[in-house]
Amino acid sequence: MPAKPTISFENLKVAFASKSDSELRKMYMVFAMLNNKFVSNLGIALTNLGFRLHLPIKGIMKRTMFGHFCGGETIAESTSAAQKLAEYGVESTLDYSVEGEGDEASYDQTCAEILKTIEKAENQSSLPFAVFKVTGLGDYQIMTKMQAGEMLSKEESLAFDRMKKRVDQLCSTAFQKGIKILVDAEESWFQDVIDELAYEAMEKYNLKTCIVYNTYQMYRHDMLARLKAAEAVAKAKGYLLGAKLVRGAYMEKEAERAAEMGYQSPIQPSKSATDKDYDLGVGFCIEHGVYLVSGSHNEASNHLVVKLIEKHGIDKNSDRVFFAQLYGMSDNISFNLADAGYRVLKYVPYGPVEKVMPYLIRRASENSSIAGQSSREFSLIKREITRRKSEDRRP
Repeated sequence: MPAKPTISFENLKVAFASKSDSELRKMYMVFAMLNNKFVSNLGIALTNLGFRLHLPIKGIMKRTMFGHFCGGETIAESTSAAQKLAEYGVESTLDYSVEGEGDEASYDQTCAEILKTIEKAENQSSLPFAVFKVTGLGDYQIMTKMQAGEMLSKEESLAFDRMKKRVDQLCSTAFQKGIKILVDAEESWFQDVIDELAYEAMEKYNLKTCIVYNTYQMYRHDMLARLKAAEAVAKAKGYLLGAKLVRGAYMEKEAERAAEMGYQSPIQPSKSATDKDYDLGVGFCIEHGVYLVSGSHNEASNHLVVKLIEKHGIDKNSDRVFFAQLYGMSDNISFNLADAGYRVLKYVPYGPVEKVMPYLIRRASENSSIAGQSSREFSLIKREITRRKSEDRRP
């Protein structure tokens, strides 16, 4: 029997080693706000109003929400944030978190920006991954029509071809530079098209090593079966499957659309069903040679992956398994895993403050709605402040 893992996510000294006392106080302020749903919603509303009225609130945002959940406004600023994480063994991916304007010029601009993150990653060992959303590279309405089996107009077909070329350009560049690249998951009504684009890229670039990773949202009740089917196809065609597993990010939107349009919701019947399939999914990946990024803020799931790595004798330093968390969240998980020698990836979002607001609003909403997430973070920060004060009083 493998030895019981000794890693603990309660080691606060390791969890907050990268934070100065002043940074810890800022974190306290941010999570105190997020921990109160009324204050959080009010803050979001006032921030949106402030940007609409062109009030000088950018500095406030950079010192609070933006400063905590984003690496900076530019690649250079976010690279500095990644370098600080690297001092503690935590790796990063620079995540351009600006939502497109929905026109060809914005899709080209987004593609060019992500290419810059790949080029930056080539020269910095602490940036093993790049990441993109397909909706940043093309019109989701075209993908929606395709998945529904509707005919595209000539103009739409040409637009989709341009989208495919952008996806291939990113994956091809990542392959040439030896950088892994994550394809983010999105809404179910066009996810099939995203999957096909990801698998086409894997078939081209995942022959000798794993470059392209698709993302699987395990809050969908069909996702475990889809993951297993993807592995079977990859095996039959002779390429490596890269899989990032997450619980998911569009639950309310999915349920609302299903109710509105009268089809069965793709969402699991309960959180426990999601947790079960997530854990079965990471187990399946590790047991079947799938290259895994376990994107979880759930402590029990992270403990499970540690046990599976040990059980199957996987080298902690290899690229077979990465752990992943969002920048500014679950540092007790990320830093303790990295301290124990596991490969840990932080998603480091960046972009102009006003253009990253949709991302920040989702983060605020998630922290307020995920059962216990903000209160757990807030509790850990309070405990670390108390621990430091107690340590300072020792003779």
